[in-house]
Parts: sequence; C-alpha cells; structure tokens
Amino acid sequence: MKNKIEFKKTIMFSICTILIWSIIFIVFNIYQYRMYTKNFNNKLECIIEKILITYPNIEKNDLIEILNNSKLRNKDVLREYGISLERDSAIIENEEYFKKFILLNITLLILLSTSILVIFLKYNNSKDRKLKQITKYIEEINKKNYKLDINENTEDELSILKNEIYKTTIMLKEQAENSIKDKLNLKDSLSDISHQLKTPLTSITIMLDNIIDNPNMDEKTKKEFIKDIKREITNINFLVQALLKLSKFDANTINFTNKEVKINDIINESIKNVSTLCDLKNVEILVKGNKEDTIKCDMKWQIEAITNILKNSVEYSENFGKIQIIYEKNKLYAEIKIIDNGKGIEEEESNHIFERFYKGKNSSRESIGIGLALAKTIIEQNNGSISVQSKVGKETIFIIKYFEI
Repeated sequence: MKNKIEFKKTIMFSICTILIWSIIFIVFNIYQYRMYTKNFNNKLECIIEKILITYPNIEKNDLIEILNNSKLRNKDVLREYGISLERDSAIIENEEYFKKFILLNITLLILLSTSILVIFLKYNNSKDRKLKQITKYIEEINKKNYKLDINENTEDELSILKNEIYKTTIMLKEQAENSIKDKLNLKDSLSDISHQLKTPLTSITIMLDNIIDNPNMDEKTKKEFIKDIKREITNINFLVQALLKLSKFDANTINFTNKEVKINDIINESIKNVSTLCDLKNVEILVKGNKEDTIKCDMKWQIEAITNILKNSVEYSENFGKIQIIYEKNKLYAEIKIIDNGKGIEEEESNHIFERFYKGKNSSRESIGIGLALAKTIIEQNNGSISVQSKVGKETIFIIKYFEI
C-alpha cells in the first residue's frame, strides 16, 4: 500500500504541536499551583505568627493538627466576614491570580486551536492547489496536449494520482502516435497490396485477352498461357491468405493451442508442403536431429512458419541444390537451423527481409515479400525468435529458437 507522506507529515506535525502546547499547559498549571501555594502559605504563616505572639503557650503541634485535620468544624466563622467557602477565596490576592490565570489559559487554548487550524488549512490549501493542477493537466490532455511532465517523487495520495495521470498521458500520447503510425502503415500496406495484385492481374488480363483474340492459337502456346495464369492465380491466392493471417495477428484474434509435439513432425509436414517446388528445381532437403526431441507449441502455425521459410530457401536455391535442416534441444530452448547454398543475402538487406512486402535485389519474379514476415510473426507470437546469417553467393542460415514456456 502506497504511503501518504504529506498526510502523515501533517498528522505528525499536529501531534508535535499538541504535545508542545500540552507541555506548556502542564508547566503553566504547575506554576499556578505554586503561586497559589506560596501566597496561601505566606498568609498562613502570618496568621500562625500572630497566634503564637498572642498565645505563647499554645503548642505548635496543635496548630499543625488543626491545619491537617480534614474534618470541618465551624463553617460559619468566615461567613461572618462575608466570605463563602464554596464561592470566595479568603485570600484576595489569590482571587486576582485566578482571574489572570483564567485569561492566560483561554489565550493558550486559542493559540493551540489556531495552530492546529493553520496546519490543516495549509494542508488543505496544498491539496486544493494540486487538485487545480490536476484539473489543468486533464484539460490540457482533453485538448490533445500530451507534452506534460507531471511526474513527482513524493508519495502522498494526490502525487500518486498525478503520477498515474502522467502515465495515462504517456499512454494516450503513444496511442495517438501509434494511431497515426497505423494509418500511415495501413496506407502503405494498401499501396503495397494494390501493387502486388496489380501486376499478376494485369498479366492474367493480357494472357486472357490473347487467348480470346486468337481463337486459332496453337495448343502449346495456349497451354503455356493457361499455366502462367494458374501460377499468377496461385500467387494471388497465397498473398490473400497470408494477408488474412497477418491481419488476424494484428487484431490479436489468434489463440495458440500449445501442445508437446515432436520437432521432426513439424519439419516433415513443412517439407511435404514444399515438395512440389523442390521437385521443379530438383532441390534436396536433408534433416538432422534427434527424432524424440519435442517442443511445446501450436503445431499447425509452426508448420506454416517453417513452410514459408523453406519456400524462401527453395526459391533462392540453385537447381539441384541442397537444403539442410539441423535441429537440437537444450535446457533453455530448441533450435532449428535451415541452411541453403543459394544466392545469399547482402548485409544491408538482412535487416529488412522480415518486413512486409520487402523484396531483395535477388528476389525472383514470383516473390511476394510476405512469407518471411508471416513466419517471423508466428514464431515470435509462439514464444520464439528468428534471425538470419548469410554469405553472398555461399549460404543463408535461418536460426529459429523456441524457448521453454
């Protein structure tokens, strides 16, 4: 529970003030008592002295016994002199002292009350000042002015509130900036998607126009056109499917179903998905690892990710090339390495290959530039990481790590 420092300070200061005034009251009351006692004893001494002179035979013990006797004998003696035992003081000087002391006591009480009042008024004024500041900050935030530094180091309740408002301000500022950024990203993405769809659609339209305009076209040429149309439609379908999947991740609507699965099963299913592409280029995929090694993940989505990476590796591999998949597991994570001996990636490009719609210098015409972005999103969402190492003209290594959950 957070400390209310300022309130505690006010309470402590109030307690100290009350203690100080209490000590003053006690000292003052002791002083009053001594003044009354001194004055009374002086008068009593004069009376005793007079008695001893008038009655020299009287015993001092008798006088002391009279003074210390608590039994009242004759109550009307002083009344004969106009003095009431209940209301009046037989010693007029003590009566004067009493009036002065009453005035002083009232004065001290007023000073004590004033001190306490001043302390709490000061505390309330401090709270009111901070509340006005907070109100002003909120008004500025409502005007979309997020450039406010209201962070405080104290821990009273209003300072805590100000700090929370500061955090909220930062959050709103980030959300506003992200909203603008998201709009710009959406604009760029729509532009990229439009461009990605425009090229294959234009090619399909041209090829269909050729087929329609040339009814006597030879079968071989027509088959080539149909084959190209199918390829372009396949690319469009892959693009649309990949974008739909990415949009689901962006909207946080994907829920992984994590289960203990064998790494080898994920790899084998991924290889099946690219087998046709491998056959076209005569690319061989070699797998090395302990078949009993397992990881906890969503198998379906990880097959999707590994398939996209393998597809990329096959596309960049030379005909009759080889791709190695090496996997192993330790106490911290499981690691999969996908190594191809293709064209490689230049160093300045390696930082961008996981960006959406990014296409490197050596990209093939069929490349869409979204497969690796989708793979990275899937792997990272499932408690993993992916990185790349490459040597131009020699090899490219994708390193995937799945950390223990």
